[in-house]
Amino acid sequence: MSIKLGYQIPSFTYPGVPVTALFDTVIAQAREAEASGFDTVLVMDHFYQLPGINTPDNPMLEAYTTLGALATATSTVQLSTLVTGNTYRNPPLLAKTVTTLDVISKGRALLGIGAGWFEQEHDDYGFEFGTFTDRFERLEEALTIITPMLKGEEPTVDGKWYKVRGAMNNPRLRPTIPIMLGGSGEQKTFRLAARFADHMNIICPRAELGHKVAVLKQRCEEIGRDPATLPTTWHATVVMAETEAEAGTLVATLPEGRRALAVAGTPEQVVETLRRDALGQGVDGITLNMIPNGHVPGAVSMAGTALKELFA
Repeated sequence: MSIKLGYQIPSFTYPGVPVTALFDTVIAQAREAEASGFDTVLVMDHFYQLPGINTPDNPMLEAYTTLGALATATSTVQLSTLVTGNTYRNPPLLAKTVTTLDVISKGRALLGIGAGWFEQEHDDYGFEFGTFTDRFERLEEALTIITPMLKGEEPTVDGKWYKVRGAMNNPRLRPTIPIMLGGSGEQKTFRLAARFADHMNIICPRAELGHKVAVLKQRCEEIGRDPATLPTTWHATVVMAETEAEAGTLVATLPEGRRALAVAGTPEQVVETLRRDALGQGVDGITLNMIPNGHVPGAVSMAGTALKELFA
């Protein structure tokens, strides 16, 4: 299972929507995505809203509770984080969590995972942040525990960061669960993806995407892996509206740093941009969010209906 067209929900700030109706709005987006051609629904694994989207005190739902509930509200879309923060997830417990999600969803879970990066969350919640090198060492060691557990093996690891002894993981529904890494680091993230991942979600400016795809292929070849066995997506913020003027108004609501990265315009314009600047650069699919208007009824349906033509 891989992703061709994924819809990420990174924001739970919905003007005029009370907290009592917040999750109804999340469900509505997931159902629109499922009905209109998206194959995957994703949420962030954060405790605070990210600086590039809004202020930290804005609403943020816990990822796996949210995905478990969405499993009962949907029937065909894959469900994943984009991506789980390894630094605040004990590896065998994470394997258990995503396997439980797989059972609940009848085989629709993906494990998206990364090294973790938002320091304020770690400091405020009491999780060790460590150095950049520390976080990637921990991720690598975690994957040596999680990967066999997802296959029903019972690893024993006495590592620098984690210790497990014959860790069991039952019940399971499938022989294994696909693992997706997210990021753009050519030296660490891409090397781990080549070793462990079934999917790589690349997050980078459009102008860098072709280079990133080429480097990821090189990392696969360095360890004798066929690059074709590691499908890729590119992550985009999409601002789609019926008119170019309306799209421009919505773009203006984004934080300044994100405006320049957004793919904006009418459905036809967005499709053409993604065809040229994403699929044309060698990725296999797209994950996207619609921060300004994804919560507005019909917006996700408009995007799914237009974008699925890229994969017809």
